[in-house]
Amino acid sequence: MKILTTILALAILLPTTLVASEPREHIDEISVEFVAAFNAGDGAALASLYSRDATLFPPGAERVDGRSAIQAFWQGAMDAGMKLDELRATEVISRGDIAGEMGGFILSVPGESGVTKVIGEYIVIWKRDGHTWQLHRDIWNTK
Repeated sequence: MKILTTILALAILLPTTLVASEPREHIDEISVEFVAAFNAGDGAALASLYSRDATLFPPGAERVDGRSAIQAFWQGAMDAGMKLDELRATEVISRGDIAGEMGGFILSVPGESGVTKVIGEYIVIWKRDGHTWQLHRDIWNTK
């Protein structure tokens, strides 16, 4: 009877655990893809990680709506020689098909006097499309 109770408890808890950790795992994987695409200068690959109706909120600039505009925005940063040194989530919370991520980044920005390290923080709202998580709203600031 004790074995049956343990198996039943695991059967109930295991799916809950898998569902709870699933968004974070996917978001972490996509963040690795984001860094790779950014550092390769591949604006199309980067934009494909966003939902079709995604919006960027760059600091001190107009909002950027839709994948093609997001691609152009990021391509400009990459063409200027920027590299993403670090992108790390510090918190991911989710409910259903929506997740929120908070984290930090370090960006290398070339300039006349050499490369400057820019440190910042971000919040991303993720939206699930089928089995895929996509960046939906993306806002950041620098320190």
